Amino acid sequence: MAFEYAVVLTGGIATGKSTATMLLSLYGFRFIDADKITHQILDASSDKIADLFGSEYVAGGQVDRGKLGKLIFADKVKRQDLEALLHPLIYDEIARLSEEQDRFRKPYIIDIPLFFEGDRYPIEKSIVIYTPREKQLERLMKREGFSEEEALRRIESQMDIEEKRKRATWVIDNSGDLKQLQRECDRVKDEILLAFSE
Repeated sequence: MAFEYAVVLTGGIATGKSTATMLLSLYGFRFIDADKITHQILDASSDKIADLFGSEYVAGGQVDRGKLGKLIFADKVKRQDLEALLHPLIYDEIARLSEEQDRFRKPYIIDIPLFFEGDRYPIEKSIVIYTPREKQLERLMKREGFSEEEALRRIESQMDIEEKRKRATWVIDNSGDLKQLQRECDRVKDEILLAFSE
């Protein structure tokens, strides 16, 4: 059965999921990366993307993710069309990889940015990487070069970070520096190992 030993890692855009993932992987946790799977499936579905949104969103057999991102974050209906196409395929691939990981009978982490929004995965335990919204906005504008309006649009397309924090099994607070993040990851690692040893 898939997802038996799974722990979801989620958060909001620009909350520091990649850095937390890197730190947690140093403890030996194995990861399934939903974003990586999404990119593979997106490119494999480039013909369908061209049919749905127009050939200008595909170049050389690959989806122009930047261009498509601008379109879907500005248009909720188009975002839903894209999700309807991709999410069943992504789910099937994550479930397949999860079954492989469950054979080791040890906790592993599935990085799913829109875990709470989609409500698709029957996974009980979750980690939320938390950063206050103002810091999220600041980091996103700096990292991507977005205007405040564009950055806000991206943040608002996801569930509010405070709501995700409430729903989490564990919260890793990434509102400070790297040392604080390391301490938080260390604490949560111990708590995960304890939860699966009971």
